[in-house]
Amino acid sequence: MLAKRIIPCLDIKDGQTVKGTNFVNLRQAGDPIELGRAYSEQGADELVFLDITASHEGRKTFAELVSRIAATINIPFTVGGGIHELSDVERLLNAGADKISVNSAALRRPSLIDEIAGHFGSQVCVLAVDARQDDEGWLCYLNGGRIPTKYKLFDWAHEAQERGAGELLFTSMNHDGVRTGYANEALATLADSLSIPIIASGGAGCLEHFRDAFVFGKADAALAAGVFHFGDISIPKLKSYLCAEGITVRQ
Repeated sequence: MLAKRIIPCLDIKDGQTVKGTNFVNLRQAGDPIELGRAYSEQGADELVFLDITASHEGRKTFAELVSRIAATINIPFTVGGGIHELSDVERLLNAGADKISVNSAALRRPSLIDEIAGHFGSQVCVLAVDARQDDEGWLCYLNGGRIPTKYKLFDWAHEAQERGAGELLFTSMNHDGVRTGYANEALATLADSLSIPIIASGGAGCLEHFRDAFVFGKADAALAAGVFHFGDISIPKLKSYLCAEGITVRQ
């Protein structure tokens, strides 16, 4: 079995790490450079940096901050926010990113996925999806969860895989910041219908939630923010727990 990955996420607004609940009520969570260094030293498998207001504010991701974080870590680094064209991807890869996460821009122009995969390889292209479950199912949202689209989660995920996305980062807006566990049923549906790795995001509150995302959600990786930023769970403790539960993780 491939080792399951633990991925802290830095949601960045105005150069600082923030954390919200259901994508609103943001609060400060620390300096992103210091957090990135700490997670790398603690044994995180990867680090994700999301400039959460770049698309909404119509600007590019801050490449300087990306490069400063990249200089302090020695783990794979995924960067997202405000990426609209190949030149944006190239700029962030040059700044130290290993992978690029696209969300709103890909929903607006799906061929962006083909372009990134074709030019840089599928391994560079991570499709991030922010989706909310309502009476009609799981609907994808733009601009950091602000604008609903016509895209349904499972249809969009399949299309993105066909276009060349190498990985799927699925965030449940219903579960984000609530700390009641991941959207395991939806995760399992994604895992069963796709061949690319699935990263679970939204809902981690305790050690058991990570286990359940891997066992019941069939996720390949689990991403979390608040429980790590505010010291509720340490990465070494989490990995020890998962190992004791029979889940393969990198030590």
